[in-house]
Amino acid sequence: MSYIMDLRKLVWHRTLIMPCACVIIGDGKGNVLLQHRTDNNLWGYHGGSIEIDESVEEALRREIREELNLELDSIEFFKIVSGKEAHYTYPNGDDVSPIDIVYVCHHFHGDLRLDPNEVKEVKWFNLKTLPKEMTLANANVIKDYFSKYSFCE
Repeated sequence: MSYIMDLRKLVWHRTLIMPCACVIIGDGKGNVLLQHRTDNNLWGYHGGSIEIDESVEEALRREIREELNLELDSIEFFKIVSGKEAHYTYPNGDDVSPIDIVYVCHHFHGDLRLDPNEVKEVKWFNLKTLPKEMTLANANVIKDYFSKYSFCE
């Protein structure tokens, strides 16, 4: 996240437009793998900000490799989330207007290993067991995912 951190040195906590590559990792059986984040203590889908000259797909694969030590075998574009619903202020006061470019992945591999600086834990959830501790935007996207995929009833 060096680009965003460099900008923060110039603008402090002022609102930044932040393009993010994100993914909902599913098992194809009605469960999604969510992460418990260290920065805001909330659960959500995976991803992070896109660096300069990095494609969305490159950023997505890099973020998942860094945070979870997983490789995404195939990804499918799902939706873009932006606007007032996505606006967020981090506990440290950093304000962002993110543009989440969200993909879905049902095929991945690797030995799950978490980056303790970013992820406290990961856990599989289904529609009925989703945690309450999520941002509104993440919760809505995950519910949209369960609505779209027929195996998730």
